[in-house]
Amino acid sequence: MQPVSLADIEAARRRIAGRIEPTATVPSASLSEIAGVPVFLKLEHRQTTGSFKLRGASNAIAQLSAAEKARGVVAASTGNHGRALAHAARLKGVRAVICMSKLVPENKVAEIRRLGAEIRIVGGSQDDAQDEVDRLVGTDGLAMVPPFDDAAVVAGQGTLGLEMIEAVPTARTVLVQLSGGGLAAGIAAAVKGLLPSTRIVGVSMQRGAAMKASLDAGRPVQVEELPTLADSLGGGIGLANRLTFQMCKNLLDDVVLLTEAEIAAGIRHAYAAEREVVEGAGAVGIAAILAGKVRLDGETVVLVSGRNIDMDLHRGIVCGSWADATEAR
Repeated sequence: MQPVSLADIEAARRRIAGRIEPTATVPSASLSEIAGVPVFLKLEHRQTTGSFKLRGASNAIAQLSAAEKARGVVAASTGNHGRALAHAARLKGVRAVICMSKLVPENKVAEIRRLGAEIRIVGGSQDDAQDEVDRLVGTDGLAMVPPFDDAAVVAGQGTLGLEMIEAVPTARTVLVQLSGGGLAAGIAAAVKGLLPSTRIVGVSMQRGAAMKASLDAGRPVQVEELPTLADSLGGGIGLANRLTFQMCKNLLDDVVLLTEAEIAAGIRHAYAAEREVVEGAGAVGIAAILAGKVRLDGETVVLVSGRNIDMDLHRGIVCGSWADATEAR
């Protein structure tokens, strides 16, 4: 039995109704032509805070006790979870402290600060940021809202899967971003709870894909956190991972990894063909199709999330002036 069930996800949907935007699922003529099968884009980058993270954060905040809300919440983040938690906490008048590494882009840090959260920049990795979270839980009594390895967060993210299948009830494949596994695990639990034969493919970057390395090793392992266009997918899964490693192991049918150039191509295509501005992590499903790295045999849903990209970087990628320095290393 999975630690987060279809019933848990359906309950999360009721709990967060009115706090998040049910986002559109639209056909992509360009990707359908390339793939040779109908392809649909789930436009979650249009969510209130620019990514799916608001779903899990809202579900977690809603389940805190009065005493926990009074003390406040804390989380480690690569940017989008912090933004979502800051937004959800502000709506409830709850103190929020967000811990991030120096690898988090400044535009994401600035937006979290604008939402009223306290910022702690700690070290050069998500693990360093998590150490600061653990310290604040001990010293200040703050309630930790993990970015992925938490049942409430996984259930909240899984509400995306319900919306996907309602929009495309005969979906054969779902492409979903894979990082710490909260999103992939939640969507997979929802989709397979409704359509057990639908394939769930996790998509990540080659540079520091912790969940893929852990799945290959058969246990959670540490990886070096490296600069990447898909910065939201960075960070480890935690050596003491409680939920998402096993759920991803049980529910994902495949995992594909992308080069930086392939991710950049996904960003360009999203803008040029779909007229959507997305960050690197948001474009990996599109990029996987463009690169021919996924086998598609019927209707396919691609999650697009999020949109919080530095616009100077976006212009460089779209206009062709972006230099792929990372892949020369």
